[in-house]
Amino acid sequence: MENKYQKVKDGLKEAILTGKYKVNDKLPTETELMAMYDVSRYTVRRAVGDLEGSHFIYRIQGGGMFVQDWHKDWSNDNDSKMIGVITTHIADYIFPDIISGIDRIISDAGYSLLISNTHNNHEKERKSLINMLDTKVAGLIIEPTQSALRNPNMDLYQEIKDDQIPTLFINAKYPDLDFPSVTTDDKAAEERMMEYLFRMGHQSVLGVFQVDDIQGVNRMNGFVQAYQRHPEFSYQSNLIMYQSGDDFERVMGRIRIYLEQDERPTAIACYNDRLAIQVMDYLRSNDYRVPEDVSVVGFDDYLMSQYMSPSLTTLNHEKERMGEDAGRMLIKLLNREDVQDINYEPDLVRRSSAVKPADATVDTKTE
Repeated sequence: MENKYQKVKDGLKEAILTGKYKVNDKLPTETELMAMYDVSRYTVRRAVGDLEGSHFIYRIQGGGMFVQDWHKDWSNDNDSKMIGVITTHIADYIFPDIISGIDRIISDAGYSLLISNTHNNHEKERKSLINMLDTKVAGLIIEPTQSALRNPNMDLYQEIKDDQIPTLFINAKYPDLDFPSVTTDDKAAEERMMEYLFRMGHQSVLGVFQVDDIQGVNRMNGFVQAYQRHPEFSYQSNLIMYQSGDDFERVMGRIRIYLEQDERPTAIACYNDRLAIQVMDYLRSNDYRVPEDVSVVGFDDYLMSQYMSPSLTTLNHEKERMGEDAGRMLIKLLNREDVQDINYEPDLVRRSSAVKPADATVDTKTE
């Protein structure tokens, strides 16, 4: 549980970092802070003392407390060599490869990484951003959190923009911000996957997409657009949308409803490989054979996908390349050079988890 002293300190620091109190603004008096936080004078003085020591606050004798120019680097070394990296996850799935790619380029340029993860949660993203601002990183590489939803942390992003901290996005971008980005053409890639399934003879495909991230929305839109080009069987399309915080069992329950229909889907197109692997496990545990009864496809070409049985048909994600390109782009931003957005076109990775459905006629046309 956060103690009272920490609550006062963190509250004042966040108000300063987010611009509620700007440089040289007068802060509330000790008495006002005591009332605001329901704490003793000693607690207020201890919190303010710490913020003075870290150059967020200065005092004028008899005049009160004011916001220090916290943007200034008060250390002896005026050039920060720390790059902040904020991703939704760190230690699993595709993220170690992305971070490794960033580190390879950044370290060669003489910088170090400060890494934080948000678990796709806006509150954790806020804490990560405040920590990066507090640390006075030289630049930021950020994977947006729940990028398809309204973001409550725009005040901090505006502070980053106002401070002209070199910043770029990976995997997605917030529509209200014009920072450069390194992303994937998720929509076009999912369209190619669907056309591949259609040529195999799959007409009833169940799409399962995470829609609180813009990647998932774009992949879902690719799924829908592919069906729009085939009005002769678009009525057989099926779609499940979920969010990152949803209970996995409920998502599987929705899939089960479709599988129990008389005309069940012959294939399931998943938001990513992690979901596809879970779906394959669920199907096998319920006596469905993959791919004989139901084909399954994913997205991202996660390392384990090739070792599954059957190996997973998927779309590749330029993991290390994305990290390296993001690192190079940030170095250019630090050097005040112009950069251009990068948007990869994923390749289809054909493996064993998708085959033509029984009694289907295969369209032999190439892509």
